Amino acid sequence: MIELTRDDVVDLLFGATYLGTGGGGELDEGIALIDEALAAGKRFYLEQLEDAPQDKLGCTPYFLGAISPLTVEEEQAYDHLPEPEGQAIQRVFERLEEYLGQKIYGSVACELGGSNTAVAFFVAAMNDAVVLDADPAGRAVPEITHSTYYLNQLPASPIVVGNAFGEIMLLENIIDDQRAEHVVRSLAMASRNDVAAIDHALPIAELKDALIPGTISLSLKIGKACKEAIAKGEDTAKLLADIGGGSVAFRGEVSETSWRTQDGFTFGDFALVGHGEFQSQRYDITLKNENMAAWRDGVLDIVIPDLICAIDIKTGAPVTNPNTHIGQQIAIVKLPAPAQFKTQKGREIFGPTYIGLEG
Repeated sequence: MIELTRDDVVDLLFGATYLGTGGGGELDEGIALIDEALAAGKRFYLEQLEDAPQDKLGCTPYFLGAISPLTVEEEQAYDHLPEPEGQAIQRVFERLEEYLGQKIYGSVACELGGSNTAVAFFVAAMNDAVVLDADPAGRAVPEITHSTYYLNQLPASPIVVGNAFGEIMLLENIIDDQRAEHVVRSLAMASRNDVAAIDHALPIAELKDALIPGTISLSLKIGKACKEAIAKGEDTAKLLADIGGGSVAFRGEVSETSWRTQDGFTFGDFALVGHGEFQSQRYDITLKNENMAAWRDGVLDIVIPDLICAIDIKTGAPVTNPNTHIGQQIAIVKLPAPAQFKTQKGREIFGPTYIGLEG
């Protein structure tokens, strides 16, 4: 077990935002959670799966919903509801421990991203727990089913869900993660497209073999390296590709961008016109919260489960959705998906067919 400083955690979240492929939440929201925990006098601990007591409980806290903002009219629909102080995820955690009648030892990030990885650290710090160095996605993903939990058929329930209005829902007897996705997504759609939830509260021995180990420390490695590269004016896209065993797929300028909120997700597209070695080429990226597929001059170039990471060329920082703008210079880095999603079963739940393409 190691204690992490604020700088460590911020660097870690920075790295996780690259691996979030446009999703996983905004970095500034994640940092705000970290600072809230620090203001409360809390500390952050990271522990390897094999070192954690195997009979103790781990759980997976997260935010779920669309990542695009509501319209003014949509916001007004919630004006009459109260908004108690404090974080909904903390109320959810307290309700889960009350229901289980046990203390939770470790928190697992549901995915890699600026705020959803931070949620695991916030919950752990606020409740004197640790963060386990693993996650069930190895990236950010749109749905609960896109996880190694689902691949290994681990039960999600009981699931506790809370929103900004103080409402808490306890979900029992959820048959599988597919049903969990439908139910929790529906609650998010009724809650300003944003809920806090915790699921997969199981002994660490049961979680261990299902999780992808080392992804949190990998995020820290990437975050520190990329921050140093930015400070030196170096190419973070190439650095990310080298660390992640991938390649720089494209560099260009945003020529088109559009998005919409539908069914509790953010859908959209953006297009790049190439420069440098990619001069006269066009690159199109489609997204569903995260970047799903990319086409070079109309030919499919990258598709999930592989990672499509967008980086602002001028700042070296990761680009989250739906925040691209016309004229922005972006590099696209392709990283290989975790091995678990390269299997036939993995591709069935999070591969080309998920977005209507042939496998």
